[in-house]
Order: sequence, then structure tokens, then C-alpha cells
Amino acid sequence: MKFIRYLIPPPAWRFPVILALGIFAGLFGFSFYVSKAWSYLSDDPKTCVNCHIMAPQYATWTHNSHRQYANCNDCHVPHNNVLNKYFFKARDGMRHSYMFTLRLEPQVIHIKEAGQRVVQNNCIRCHENLLTDEPVLSQTLEAHHNRMDRQCWSCHRETPHGRVNSLSSVPYARVPLPESPVPDWIGRIMKTKK
Repeated sequence: MKFIRYLIPPPAWRFPVILALGIFAGLFGFSFYVSKAWSYLSDDPKTCVNCHIMAPQYATWTHNSHRQYANCNDCHVPHNNVLNKYFFKARDGMRHSYMFTLRLEPQVIHIKEAGQRVVQNNCIRCHENLLTDEPVLSQTLEAHHNRMDRQCWSCHRETPHGRVNSLSSVPYARVPLPESPVPDWIGRIMKTKK
């Protein structure tokens, strides 16, 4: 209990400390709301286009056969346990928010090495029967060596995103626009003042 006593500021500092903590809590709450942080806990693919830079990946996924069977998290997040899934999402989310906030995002997105391992493992997890089905393997040249020494997308480059070259690679695609972070009540006030 002595430790807690050291955390309480002296009487002269209480108001400034409470004020500073309130400001930090308000900024945190505002950032949580504007960034739609709660949406990242779901598996909804529309969450990925909260950042405009992901629009080409979302648009090409919607025009591909994988959209019927897999969402973004099915391929890009580990599935070995729940803790690892959310740890991976949190780590990637922090890196993405850092890069997008500081405007460091590249014109063309390339998957990082950790993401490549996850995607490869998820390809194998979903398509394991194709890797062990002898009638299928006997039809391919050097099937055993090819299936073990490569990443799946070295042959299946167009799956599931198709060709994504830049932010403008799918200019006429229907991509859900991010919603305005302005609360409705502020929007109504602004409309009445015009």
C-alpha cells in the first residue's frame, strides 16, 4: 500500500495532474473514435479500407473468387491461436497507423517477411488437400519439388488480388468510402449555420 501513496501527487499538484490526465484520456478517446479502432477486432474486409491506400487490394479482392470463401484475415493473420492472431493484428496495426499518420506509406504496398510467412501458412492450411492429393500432383511437372521449395504466389501471382500496380490500378472499382469521423450532431449544427 505504500506504493500507492507515492502515486498520489501533493495537494498543490493534484489539479494540474488531473487536468493533464483528462486531456490525455480525451485525446486517446478521440483517436480511438476517429481511427475506428474497434473495427479492427472484427473480420470485416471493409475495415481494411479505413485507410485509402488499401483500396486497390480491396477492389481486386472483390473481383476474385477468393471473396466467396476468404476475407482479409483468413489469409493475412495467423490462425494457430487467438492470442497470436490479435497480437499480430495489433503489431501490424501499430506499424500501419505510424506509417499512415506520418505519411510514410509507399505508392505500392509490398508484404513484409512476417506477413509472407503467415500468408504461406494460410495458403497451405486452406489448400492442404491439393498438396497431398497424388492424382493432382501427378499431373504437374516436378510437383514434389515445386510444392516444397516455393511460395504459393510465385506461381499464383494473380490470386487473390489480381494485378495491383498502384493506387490508381483500379480507378473504376467500387470501394466503400471511409465514413466521416464527424459526429452527426456536429454535422447538423454545421448545416444549420450555412
